[in-house]
Amino acid sequence: MHSCDVLIVGAGAAGLFCAGVAGQLGLKVLLVDHAAKVAEKIRISGGGRCNFTNRDLDPRAPHKHFLGENPQFCRSALSRYTAADFTALVQRHGIAFHEKHKGQLFGDRSSDDFIRMLLTECAAGGVTHWQPCAVHGVRHHPDAGYEVDTDRGPVHATRVVVATGGLSIPQIGASDFAWRLARQFGLRVVEPRPALVPLTFDGSHWAPYAQLAGLALPVRIATGLKKQRVAFDEDLLFTHRGLSGPAVLQISSYWQPGTPVRLDLAPGRDLGAALLTAKLQSRRLLVNELAGHVPARLAEAWVGQDPSWQRPVNESSDKALAALAARLSDWELCPTGTEGWRKAEVTAGGVDTRDLSSQTFESRQPGLHFIGEAVDVTGWLGGYNFQWAWSSGFACAQALAQARTPA
Repeated sequence: MHSCDVLIVGAGAAGLFCAGVAGQLGLKVLLVDHAAKVAEKIRISGGGRCNFTNRDLDPRAPHKHFLGENPQFCRSALSRYTAADFTALVQRHGIAFHEKHKGQLFGDRSSDDFIRMLLTECAAGGVTHWQPCAVHGVRHHPDAGYEVDTDRGPVHATRVVVATGGLSIPQIGASDFAWRLARQFGLRVVEPRPALVPLTFDGSHWAPYAQLAGLALPVRIATGLKKQRVAFDEDLLFTHRGLSGPAVLQISSYWQPGTPVRLDLAPGRDLGAALLTAKLQSRRLLVNELAGHVPARLAEAWVGQDPSWQRPVNESSDKALAALAARLSDWELCPTGTEGWRKAEVTAGGVDTRDLSSQTFESRQPGLHFIGEAVDVTGWLGGYNFQWAWSSGFACAQALAQARTPA
């Protein structure tokens, strides 16, 4: 039987980083993953360049960029291992990077640079890495740690760390292992749901807009009421089935089924005043005037919905112009669903933070830890979820070293 101080299940961002740190702190670490390829989610992230963190993350106010039943849970880990800390590691490995947008840091070359960096850190810590290798059973023996059944035989581990992520992008090996194991040991799980995911609409309702598939434009998008209202200024992308792009991915984490989203398709512009001014100065078709403020395809799709908009601007009534401007500036629509796990970038929900220590990530089940996306902490688009992986992995590894007992 293989014996180790720590068995880490899941060789993604959180698992790899935790393994490397724990190994370098002197622990005997075994890292296993059922997938054929290591860190596929890192590989495909950021268009293949890996948006590895975000400079704008404020550890003192995690609620600004993270959601869950208790966003404050992640304050401790984010404060102890910051975006600057991980960026310094990237620099030590000679990986070139740049800031793209709103604090988002991307590698200049390929996501493979970051995977190699994490594997190098694991090698420096003497980590034993079994992949592919599935886990089939976990049993706890009081005062004797854990016995784990794997494809490569039984393993005895003093402690077990679960870093298997969630259900997003099933084609690269997503699994609900973390939540099944949590429930096995009596831990609570916040119902998982797709997050950072495109929104879909009823086919007949969406028909007038399906022709806009591929069109992208900057918008302001919002959902929720009053104090619960959340809004983002980002780019929107029309699809055949609904809406995507950064604006929609961001709002999807907050959107609740059965509730609307509101879109300003011309943010920062007073369309009503602009069209009234054009009425006094122009004889062009209203659609042509509108195309000076929003993309032409969007203008054509909108004016086609009402005969009162299909005439020269100087022949349009003030009421019709005001109605057109209002619809473009405050378009309310109710999604019927999302594109689901297949298109979701992350999972919202997960192991309930009430059953975890924010300092050590140990659960109420002694010696069993959960980190990364498996936990009910979900970040915004833009590098926040990777930073949570690094921070939770680091904090857990530090705790493992401090609690070390011989394997």
